[in-house]
Amino acid sequence: MVFFKFLKSKLSQFMTKTNRLVILRHGESDFNIENKFCGWHDAPLSEFGVQEALTVAIPALVQSELEFDVVYSSVLSRSRQTAELILSKLNCAYVPIKEDWRLCERHYGNLTGCRKRVVADRYGEEQVQAWRRGYDCVPPPIDEKNRYFYTICSNPIFDDVPRGEFPLAESLHMCVDRVKPVWKEVRREVFQGTRVLMCVHGTVARALVQHIEGISNEAIEKVNIPNCVPRVYEFDLKTGGLVGAAINLGDQEYIRRKTAQVAAIGD
Repeated sequence: MVFFKFLKSKLSQFMTKTNRLVILRHGESDFNIENKFCGWHDAPLSEFGVQEALTVAIPALVQSELEFDVVYSSVLSRSRQTAELILSKLNCAYVPIKEDWRLCERHYGNLTGCRKRVVADRYGEEQVQAWRRGYDCVPPPIDEKNRYFYTICSNPIFDDVPRGEFPLAESLHMCVDRVKPVWKEVRREVFQGTRVLMCVHGTVARALVQHIEGISNEAIEKVNIPNCVPRVYEFDLKTGGLVGAAINLGDQEYIRRKTAQVAAIGD
């Protein structure tokens, strides 16, 4: 009798149709390495960021035998470059990449280009952490005195941003709201059986985590996403619910160390 119950359980598990979604933060840019606020500045991947994609993200995806039908990225080059590297090394460069400005990193306003440690020394670590992690805390808006103001505002990659929606600074909450319509599109694709990879930015990844896991505003402030670590969600296609918790692929000690680095203000 026990054997038949076990067999019935395994058969039910086998017959459950699921699909996976992978969320991945892009490789490090020069701004990441220099510990600067980047936001909507179009900083490309650094050499180290390229190596992160090659040695962290790709081996984890290969080992897990994950395949994709479509990849979502922002219009910022560090997001697109990471996606292209991954598809190239997985021998599936034919997979389409959907770029969407709504998946851009949170706009850090006038903090853009500033070293986090310098800002912390001037305004205090508590204020900097509020700007970085606070759900409703908006940094000072970027103005013409910021060296990146005109570069950002005149960048043609943002031509699809509707008039009146171009931000000068954003809170985490504002980023969560901006990402929500894209998440609805992706969710629909996932439930249709499409295998989706999202190569996005740190705050966008956190926004997606909140939408997917339904965690509180307070809890999402404490979530930190390391670069190039695939985060896998599995969905039951019948119920629409999650199957278990998210899984971060890769060496767990490396992931813990990198997560702690993301959380810290740094030097």
